[in-house]
Amino acid sequence: MESILSILPRRLAEPIRLLPESVQNKLEEIRIRIGRPIEIGVAGKPSFLSLIVNEEDAHQLLNNVSQFSFYTIEEELRRGYITIQGGHRIGLAGKVILDQGHVKSIRDISSFNIRIAREKLGVSEGLLPYLYNSRWQNTLIIGPPQTGKTTLLRDIARVLSSGIPSMDLPPVKVGIVDERSELAGCVHGVPQLSFGPRIDVLDSCPKAEGMMMLIRSMSPEIIIADEIGRPEDTEAVLDAANAGITLMVTTHGYSFIDVKKRPTIKDMIQLDIFTRVLELNRDDENGIEIKILDGNGNPLTRLTKEMSVI
Repeated sequence: MESILSILPRRLAEPIRLLPESVQNKLEEIRIRIGRPIEIGVAGKPSFLSLIVNEEDAHQLLNNVSQFSFYTIEEELRRGYITIQGGHRIGLAGKVILDQGHVKSIRDISSFNIRIAREKLGVSEGLLPYLYNSRWQNTLIIGPPQTGKTTLLRDIARVLSSGIPSMDLPPVKVGIVDERSELAGCVHGVPQLSFGPRIDVLDSCPKAEGMMMLIRSMSPEIIIADEIGRPEDTEAVLDAANAGITLMVTTHGYSFIDVKKRPTIKDMIQLDIFTRVLELNRDDENGIEIKILDGNGNPLTRLTKEMSVI
């Protein structure tokens, strides 16, 4: 939390510092909006602090993030988010500036969404025997927002690039296409989160283009990407699979049946690209439920992880 609190203006940081440690440890988001109270997300539930954010708070926050130089974050402003030390991502909203119909930048920023990156080392334990069968299986992770898709995928990448001595599996070459700087949390191209020695990351790179770049230049055995779904992503996934590369990717959705209706995902399923499917759903009473399916949607097993774990 200290890397986040250090960039907040003192007036905004203080009420968050005063939160009980048990709440701070479960924080998922801090939303800062001019003229509105600070919103915090804890275990998927929003709540509000009494402090009202003003324009000076927002101005100070942006200065802290940019180190008083908008030029240094020009590309991040165009993308609409900034990644800071520790892999935390700050989403931005305000007046969008267009150039020939394309987003050039964001000005008059009025909303900040600080997404807190938490490493949950070992969260993929229990899943690994289902993801390996003579070789690592092409895996699709499905879940609505805030069900831990990225957290789970990140830990799978760590395990694959570190090796699994208990399964007599050496580390494999893993390539991550991190379009939103969220999986590896790179700052200046260097991952801020824990991985093994055999990891290569393309940061802030479109997924489809990045997959092809990795295949041509880094010879990965496994490619990992978050939130596929565009037509160009489908083509890249097919090319990678046909090249003999294992894919482990996520997509938004509530179930296998749900995503099968989306044309881009439907094509991949019909071509039997994925041999394992993980469905993630949030249960406020029991935590995160993970259903493990085969490539046809037939259930293999079901696991539950505590919310504080994933």
